[in-house]
Amino acid sequence: MKRDSFRTIVEIPPSVKKITYQSSILFMGSCFSDYIGEKLTSLKFPVFYNPFGVLFNPASISENVKILMDNKPFTSDRLHMYNGQWISFNHYTGYSHPDKEKCLSRINHNLALSSALLKKADFVFLTFGTAWVYRFNETGSIVANCHKMPSSAFTRYLLDPAEIIGMYDKLLRELKEHNTGITVVLTLSPVRHWKDGGIDNQTSKSILHYAITRIIEQHPEVQYFPAYEIFMDELRDYRFYATDMLHPSESGIEYTWNRFMDTYIAPDTLSLMKKVQSLVKATTHRPLNPEDPSHKKFILSTITSMNQLAESHPYLDFSPEMDSLTRQMEETGNHIV
Repeated sequence: MKRDSFRTIVEIPPSVKKITYQSSILFMGSCFSDYIGEKLTSLKFPVFYNPFGVLFNPASISENVKILMDNKPFTSDRLHMYNGQWISFNHYTGYSHPDKEKCLSRINHNLALSSALLKKADFVFLTFGTAWVYRFNETGSIVANCHKMPSSAFTRYLLDPAEIIGMYDKLLRELKEHNTGITVVLTLSPVRHWKDGGIDNQTSKSILHYAITRIIEQHPEVQYFPAYEIFMDELRDYRFYATDMLHPSESGIEYTWNRFMDTYIAPDTLSLMKKVQSLVKATTHRPLNPEDPSHKKFILSTITSMNQLAESHPYLDFSPEMDSLTRQMEETGNHIV
């Protein structure tokens, strides 16, 4: 571990395999998957993150990866009615809906997309959040989300490290057969599950950390990105946390993102990223006077730059941004010729 003038630095070996704009990437798990997946998506990388919503425990992550490998659509018998909503115990609450068919439609749409991506993915990042799980008493199955049902409907217990290790030994072997070119990266979420209490949360994190270490010993090709260590050792200050003092703040996310880029993004891809970021940011620009001729010139110039960059890099899709800029023009009575 290196030191600089005011903090300790977690050393992260650069990944031999790098992420480029031709890479297909899947993120699943706790909040790290959302944070980094959103960053990459905004920069036009071919990414799908959390197709089941945020997942916290390794058992649910493993089960849902297998669901993606099987690529079998969900049927109505896998849904449960609670409080006027159809829910899936494999998904977070955002998928719930009072209309069963609409609930299934969204679930299966994202299942099809993420399943197709997993088959060809270059990277899959799996983030563990907690070793505490809830087993639904009616079925005996571990759930990914309790959907605010009464606690009496579940049995809460702590996963044993050996259970996690065995689970992922089997999963990784199956995943390698499913996609021989995939690189698996495990991460441990730095977000504290404070509802478990300070001691139980730390016990949970310790179990996950130990399990990850043993999994990588059994599967040396699996990588580990130390998001947890970055927060515990490099960012030991509450200014890197949000107002709840549990989740990362914007500055904490940005710092972790920079460490992620240093580790995984190919050097020649970084320069293209900066161009993409500049053009995407231009879309959010709101002038003091939208009818000023200089603003029309700015919009036309931005659209031209997007077209030119997309022409030289056909995998980049700026259509949402160009649609937004076109609407801005139309709102002022102008049209793009």
